[in-house]
Amino acid sequence: MAVRINSFEQYKEDYKLSVENPEAFWAGVADTFTWKKKWDKVLEWNFTEPKVEWFKGAQLNITENCLDRHLATKGDAIAYVWESNDVNEANRTLTYKQLHEEVCKFANVLKSNGVKKGDRVCMYMPMVPELAIACLAAARIGAIHSVVFAGFSAQALCDRISDAKVEVVITSDGNFRGNKDIPVKAIVDEAIKNLDFVRKSIVFKRTGGPVIMKEGRDIWWSDEMATASPVCEATPVDAEDPLFILYTSGSTGQPKGVVHTTAGYMVSTYYTFLNAFQYNEGELYFCTADIGWITGHSYMMYGPLLAGASSVMFEGVPTYPDAGRFWQIVEKLKVNIFYTAPTAIRALEAFGLEFVNKYDLSSLRALGSVGEPINVEAWNWYNDYIGKGNCPIVDTYWQTETGAFMITPIAGITPTKPAYATLPLPGVQLAIMDAEGKEILGNDVEGNLCVKFPWPSMIRTTYGDHERCRQTYFSAYPGYYFTGDGCKRDEDGYYRITGRVDDVINVSGHRMGTAEVENAINEHKNVIESAIVGYPHDIKGQGIYAYVICDHVPENADVLRKEILDIVTKIIGPIAKPDKIQIVPGLPKTRSGKIMRRILRKVAEGDVSSLGDTSTLLDPSVVDAIVEGALVPIKQ
Repeated sequence: MAVRINSFEQYKEDYKLSVENPEAFWAGVADTFTWKKKWDKVLEWNFTEPKVEWFKGAQLNITENCLDRHLATKGDAIAYVWESNDVNEANRTLTYKQLHEEVCKFANVLKSNGVKKGDRVCMYMPMVPELAIACLAAARIGAIHSVVFAGFSAQALCDRISDAKVEVVITSDGNFRGNKDIPVKAIVDEAIKNLDFVRKSIVFKRTGGPVIMKEGRDIWWSDEMATASPVCEATPVDAEDPLFILYTSGSTGQPKGVVHTTAGYMVSTYYTFLNAFQYNEGELYFCTADIGWITGHSYMMYGPLLAGASSVMFEGVPTYPDAGRFWQIVEKLKVNIFYTAPTAIRALEAFGLEFVNKYDLSSLRALGSVGEPINVEAWNWYNDYIGKGNCPIVDTYWQTETGAFMITPIAGITPTKPAYATLPLPGVQLAIMDAEGKEILGNDVEGNLCVKFPWPSMIRTTYGDHERCRQTYFSAYPGYYFTGDGCKRDEDGYYRITGRVDDVINVSGHRMGTAEVENAINEHKNVIESAIVGYPHDIKGQGIYAYVICDHVPENADVLRKEILDIVTKIIGPIAKPDKIQIVPGLPKTRSGKIMRRILRKVAEGDVSSLGDTSTLLDPSVVDAIVEGALVPIKQ
């Protein structure tokens, strides 16, 4: 079989093969890679424990497939063009040969600082090439990388470092983001001050700001690299050895470390990147995601590098120095493929076309959307004003836990519909389930989205707590992986994601567990209890609405709200700040003590006409008080 899909007919043939003989299908894709040792068995699995093993018995190193195998033919091709936060700062380019050399040097730095196969290394850095270099260097020696988005608080970073028992942290002195200069090193210092097991902190100099270097622990990236050898043989790892841990917010207060293993993740990210975007050699691809999120891992680093692609890496934000920054980069570098989040699209739409029309976007061939369902209005604006009606929109549906695209159009091949993720890629076997746990067959149906057969890049476990993985993803529908999302399958068999059905909110494409935000709010000395729900937000997709019970009603509610926002920012980070905070006398609870979030969502959405039967609640009068309070505009 051909690994690249070239027509809709081929898509249908490949999909049929992938369902009828998934092992043969994925072995065909895997055969195109460099292996130290080929597999003994393509797949062994059950969704009960769960236990999933792809390419069992194989040995490889993913960086040989990202870098070494391209050197003979693409050594001088661009791997990354880096664009600074500052529009006036010169960009940097790294060829595949240069990236290979930097990765080998930093791999030797890690080894000289005691990092070995299986050790965990944490990265908390701005979007600079050194972040990708550090991840690839860890993979080069068989260490496991754990990237934490450099917008999380010291406490959130500490939780993630502690959970993975990280011994070495890679960071920077600071981070330029928009008009801010963020003291990244100081945040790391605070996070690890009581963590005796953190032996080293390697600091990349980005801003030149003052930092405190702790003797014996903190060392400069530049000093270490100055004497490092550019030769580092890749360490063989087993197919199912962990490649990275990426923490995502869960339905309990503790973040959960999603574990992805090496071979299956490699095969899936390559196959999905190549096909969804229909990448052609020599094109320039611009993914705006930070490597601190799964999109950055799969489609800023591994997928494009495995395909030998040339990528733009951007340090800044879409609205600095103004709302034309993305389009200025597209024109300047002649970007061919552009991949961003609906939140960014809606935000830029709100600024008006003056920031779009001044730039030449004619180099664009395909557009992508990621992180949350894209609404019809944003889809049409993206199509009309950015793609000029000439660029297929690749509306990708997937998750941190899936590792790679699950449902997506294939650029220029799959007929698209606004706001529809369209069809599953080959190798992805979906099921829509009803409330009783039965699969709903046929088209023009709606229910909860599950997957009934393993795919190579799927989650293997949650770090240090396999039972949590089983409970979260495999217990709701025995024998199936449960995505936590609802969806519709229309009369043409196209899928449209309708949003989360569990206690998780999708804010600007980033999933927030309600419990994690509630736990932070409850730290306030005047807060007895809180409940978080999502509500429709014009820019973010979903905003965070907080209902708060106080020990005593404050004289100035605005002061309380500001204090709550400050606490959430300190414990989690600004990304988790509630958009609205309503002080309430109580929460709607069942007699068993469960919060009826359905009612709270309705109130937050302004739909108080259909709250349903509240007579069975522990205290039905609470609902009337909440509704009455919600009718008063909440100042934020």
